[in-house]
Amino acid sequence: MTTIGIALAVYVALVITVGIVARGRSSDSPEDYFLAGRGLGTFVLFMALFGTNCTAFILVGIPGKAYHDGVGIFGVNAPIIALGVPLTFWAIGSPARRMAARLGALTPAELYARRFQSKGLGYLLFFCFTLYTLPYMATAVQGAAITLAGVSQGAIPMWAGGLGVLVVALIYTSLGGMRATAWTNVLQGLIFVVFMVAAFFLISGSMGGLSASMAHVKAQAPDLLTVGEGKLFTPRAWFSWAIVISLTVIAFPHMLVRLMSGSNEDAIKGASRLYPPALVLLWLPAVLLGVWGAAEFPDLEGHASDRIFALMVGKHLPTAMAAIGFLAVLAAVMSTLDAQILTLSSMLVRDVLEPLGQRRTGAGSQVRAGRIFGVAVAGAAYATALIAGKSVFAIATIAFSGYVTLVPTLFFGVRWQRFTVAGAVASILTGNAVLALALTGALPLFGFLPAFWGIAGATAAAIGVSLATSPSNEADTQRAFGG
Repeated sequence: MTTIGIALAVYVALVITVGIVARGRSSDSPEDYFLAGRGLGTFVLFMALFGTNCTAFILVGIPGKAYHDGVGIFGVNAPIIALGVPLTFWAIGSPARRMAARLGALTPAELYARRFQSKGLGYLLFFCFTLYTLPYMATAVQGAAITLAGVSQGAIPMWAGGLGVLVVALIYTSLGGMRATAWTNVLQGLIFVVFMVAAFFLISGSMGGLSASMAHVKAQAPDLLTVGEGKLFTPRAWFSWAIVISLTVIAFPHMLVRLMSGSNEDAIKGASRLYPPALVLLWLPAVLLGVWGAAEFPDLEGHASDRIFALMVGKHLPTAMAAIGFLAVLAAVMSTLDAQILTLSSMLVRDVLEPLGQRRTGAGSQVRAGRIFGVAVAGAAYATALIAGKSVFAIATIAFSGYVTLVPTLFFGVRWQRFTVAGAVASILTGNAVLALALTGALPLFGFLPAFWGIAGATAAAIGVSLATSPSNEADTQRAFGG
């Protein structure tokens, strides 16, 4: 515990120091606080994107899922994400960055509200982004709490661990805004990537080598070394999940706003090239740790398997490395939480108060309001984590399905000039209504996942209603697209 305590203290001091330094480099401009002055270069942008997207879902949820479903979890996730996510950066992220700069938009909801000159659309997007981001934030809080409780052998109760992580993330985010979160993501990303690669070799070595590790699994739980049957492994379910897992990331408001912070197109292209190898490098150890853990700790049921990462690290690594492993989970959690806190608080300021005419005038007031709302967002995420009873993977899956219903609006809004505000509203409402019906069993699924029908309904409504309604004002459209 002494080593882990020292490591935790050093880590907290480092990230808060980064926040202080970032504050010294920042102005009171909302663009500087919320978007780092739209100046993130290739490496920092990549680490911001990668760090933000590497959450407790990967370091806690994926090992927990692989514990039950085996190595097939890698095949139904990693290759699709590695190829699909960078494509969405090009298809949606790049034109969104250009359009946001032209229109002076600082948040995703504000971008589409200004694109269509519609406050109502901005409110609707804000509501949907918040609805799906809060449970996703809850998975991060849960992942940190589970890990802290595990490494401390229960000395740090889950309620205290989750709260502590939120408070630290809130402090450095409030100090330096986007610049602080991007800079800390560089540190955090390096911690969890380096650790996961090292853990892969050290833990397999502790088990007698890679061959011995796999042989142990083959003897104890051979089904985990084959592609399973049913669930995500059926063709229609796999196809549905491929859509969800590849398209959902661009719909995370905290990811889209990162892309809006890029300095230029080359920065986004460079980050997209780095993304696939880095992701595979992280996913392979995460899956295998869960599979090996099923042979080492065979009696975990349900979402108790979310503890398998902490259990494997505690059993097979020396104390110093276990402390770094503990920090790896915290780094993954905080690198997402900070972005989510900043993005939701910025949307509260820009997409709710400003359109309602209730904010104070002046740039400094917006930044101060963003810091205050950050506390409210963190509190809401903490409350959600306390009442959520499902596994990290299950909660994230529901949130991901919801995000996917927004993708047609995000894509057509920056790529199709004939897309109308009525089409956008119809797409969002239809997609979410179909998803809700599918999730509750009111619609037949025919072997597909609910998210498949959600995005199908959203796409059909976007195209059909846009073609049936009058085009947007030509001057507004040309201003948005730069014509």
